Parts: sequence; C-alpha cells; structure tokens
Amino acid sequence: MEYSLYELAVYFLVYSFIGWLLETCYLAIKEHHFYNRGFINLPLHPAYGVAFAILLVVLPTLRGSYLMQYIVVVVVTAVVDWMSRVLVSRISGGVLGKEEYDSLFSGSRRGLWVSLLAAAATYLIYLVLHPLLVALVYLLPELAVQITAGVLLVFLVLDFATVFYAVRKGGHESILDRGQSSAQKLGCRISDFIWKRLRKAYPGIDSVEEEERSRVVFARGICFDKLVWVFFVSALIGDIIEMLYCRFTAGVWMNRSSVLYGTFSFVWGFGAVVLTVSLQHLAGKQDRYVFLAGFLIGGVYEYLCSVFTEVVFGTVFWDYSWMPLNIGGRTNVLYCFFWGILAVFWIKIVYPPMSSSIEKFPPLAGKVMTWVVILFMVCNGLLTAAVLVRYNERHSVQTPPKALERLLDQQYDDEFVERRWPNMKMAE
Repeated sequence: MEYSLYELAVYFLVYSFIGWLLETCYLAIKEHHFYNRGFINLPLHPAYGVAFAILLVVLPTLRGSYLMQYIVVVVVTAVVDWMSRVLVSRISGGVLGKEEYDSLFSGSRRGLWVSLLAAAATYLIYLVLHPLLVALVYLLPELAVQITAGVLLVFLVLDFATVFYAVRKGGHESILDRGQSSAQKLGCRISDFIWKRLRKAYPGIDSVEEEERSRVVFARGICFDKLVWVFFVSALIGDIIEMLYCRFTAGVWMNRSSVLYGTFSFVWGFGAVVLTVSLQHLAGKQDRYVFLAGFLIGGVYEYLCSVFTEVVFGTVFWDYSWMPLNIGGRTNVLYCFFWGILAVFWIKIVYPPMSSSIEKFPPLAGKVMTWVVILFMVCNGLLTAAVLVRYNERHSVQTPPKALERLLDQQYDDEFVERRWPNMKMAE
C-alpha cells in the first residue's frame, strides 16, 4: 500500500499520540506520578511518529518476510530514538541531555532485551492495530481529517517554538514587571509554565543547564554541527573511494556522485551519520558487537536508501538481484558483511580523530562554515531532486511543460542526466 504525504502526516500525528500515551502510562506506573516527559507540551512524542512514518513506507516492500521486517523495525526505532535525543539535546542547548530525554524503545538505559521487546511491540502494533487505524481514517470525512491534521501540525510547530524559546531563555523564574508589555508578560508566563513542567519531569535540569552553558568548544560531542561535518567529509571521501573502485575494477572513470555539482555521495554521508549516532554507545565494547550492529544497521540503511530513491524519484541506482543472498535486489548479505567491517573501522579508527579535528575549529568560524555547507548541500540536493523528478516525468507523463520544467529540460536534458548517472534506471 502506498501512502500520500497527507496520509503519512495523519499517521505521524496518530502514532506520535500513541507513543506519548504509552510513554506516559509506563512512567506513571513506574514513578507513581503523572507528568508529561515529552519535549513539547502537546500530548505528542514526535519520535514515535517519525519512526512509524518511515516504517509505513519501508515495511510493505518486505511483504511476507517477517524476520526482515522485524529487523528493520529494530534498527529504525533505535536510530530514530537516538537521533531524536541528540537533536533535542542540541536544540535545548544541553538543558535536556541525551540520557535525560529517553523513550521506551531506547536501549541505552534499559538494556538490549527491553529494546528488542519494545521493537516487537512496535511491530505488533503495525501488524494488528495499523489496519484498524487505516479503516477508521477512511471512514472519517476526508476534509475533516485534513483540517484537523493541518491544525494539529500548526499547533505542533507553535508548541515547539515556545519550548525552544523557554529553554534557550534560561531556567530562572521570570519576573513580571509593570513596565512590560502584554506580549512580554505572556511570554514570561509561558516560559515559567514550561520550566515547571520540565523540572518535574527531569530533576536536576538546572545543574545540567549551567554545565552546558559553560562550554565553548565548537561541536563538542555528537551534536548537529558535528554531524553536518561528518556528513560533508564522508560524502566527499566516499564518492572518491567509489570512483577509484570503479576505475580499478571496471577500468573506467565513473561518476558516483549523488548530486549535480561536486563529488558527494549522500549515501556515504548519511551512512556515516547513521553509524556515528547509532554505534557511539558501542565504541568501548568489543569489535564483534560493533560488527553485528553495523551488519544489521548498514543493511537496513542501504535498503531504505533504495526504497527512498525509487518511491520519491522513480529511479533505481543499484540492483543486486543477480547476486546470491540478495534482499529484494536492494542489498545482500555480502554487502551487509562489508557494512559490519566498515562499522568497526569507522567507530574505532576513523571517527575519533575526525571528531577531535572538527572540535578544533574556532567556534565562530566553525558555525559560519557549517551554515555555508548546509546552504550549499541543501540547494544542491533540491536542484538534483528537481532534475530527477523531471527526468522521470519526461518518460512517464506527457503534459505541456511549465516555466521551471522548460528550464530543467534545456539545462539538464536526458543526455546530461544519463551521462551524470550512467548506472541509473527507471523504476518499473
């Protein structure tokens, strides 16, 4: 079953609420107190919604293979949870650390077996509850569902903005002054309300805040700035490695870049980010644990990349159907083995010195350079996406081109696209 963006948004909200409900009930039973542990004030836990939205796109492509579906659930939930905690820690300026902002399917504090059981419960929800939710959504008036989802998404953005403002402003109680405007007084009251809730949910939050604010090192630890540079450097090096590999094995220089301009492989870049985020807590463990995690995470990641390019762009960049032990032609056991070796090499040898080098950037210059890199890569990626979508439309949809489409047809015709990505094929 294919879902539209509107349907994915609806299920994102539904499962965000279900995740928040399960989290709240679990903590209420455990701590004998009710409080909202979410980062935002609304009864939503977006990490669960994001994880389920990804699973709704990927799991149908593995129909009939229950073991592979479960492995995908384990990896996706673990990676999304860890990345959400890193993101919240970064956005809150360290007020909510990665360990404080936890969730049910996190394994860092509750153990591997609890994480596997939580993933099994998630998979069971997908198998049993989701079909009922689909039927319920289709029974409701479509316009009413669209309006409700739109309103909730707007409130979600506003709620996130207020919490972001409160944690950035600081944890000290605001003082109402007669000279303040109504908007300033309202802002103080909202900030105080948010901080009271956060202090109840996360005792000791003020001491964490003061410790983090005293740090001046650029991109300390696993943070947004650090991951941007990990992505950028890995995308560049990965693409060069692939070109050299093609040169020595096939005897030709072949472009392996994911974008129109520059030698950058997004698969390598995002792969390095995923390995960094998901395997960091295993850095001190024996190599076999890192290898096994990399084997599973790398295989699932490569499979997800293949599904994404096919669903979004209607193109296939690699096909392993001819190889033994392949999984839907999107990945195979041999390459999963390579992912395991790469995970050990990355987390034990490559990432530590790379991280130290990034942290040596001057804070101000590092921040400016980070946003320059972000702007360049986002624009490059969006233009590449537009070119690929238009390439697919030229072969499948015969409609009069509009102004932007005519521009893309002139500058990036079929010959240009096929020369840039010689291995690319149209999805059936």
